[in-house]
Amino acid sequence: MVSNGVYLTRDGYKALMEELRHLKAVRRRALMKEIAEARAHGDLSENAEYDAAKDAQALNEKRIAELEKKLAGARIIDDLDIPTDRVFLGATVTLKNLDTGDEVVRTLVPSEEADAERGKISVASPIAKGLLGNREGDEVEIKVPAGVVRYKIMRISR
Repeated sequence: MVSNGVYLTRDGYKALMEELRHLKAVRRRALMKEIAEARAHGDLSENAEYDAAKDAQALNEKRIAELEKKLAGARIIDDLDIPTDRVFLGATVTLKNLDTGDEVVRTLVPSEEADAERGKISVASPIAKGLLGNREGDEVEIKVPAGVVRYKIMRISR
């Protein structure tokens, strides 16, 4: 078990590595340039541009440290280790809403990779928690903040 408990898909790991690369190689340089330009304006004690640039630099360095820690202890989820006949982390699930008849496709991902616009939901979300461990054909009732939704699991894929 990893000490910080971060699980990522291969795509999620690559995305975080790319973000880290960008923050170190691109954003860090841009912020250093902003600080230098603000410093050139003179008195630093009343220089709002300088303060803002330094704050942005601190936030950038904090995010770099967070990413480095997360990636250093990350465990890549290998689809081969996960059963394909049940809903688990990494599964793409086609769901039929039993009340409306609408079908939706959701992929269960680690919290760090959740992206509602792309149909990727965190395994910590109420919907994912209600789906975990179920099989194709199962009907589930899931309590969500807006009430209860009822789904039939139509298909599970990886």
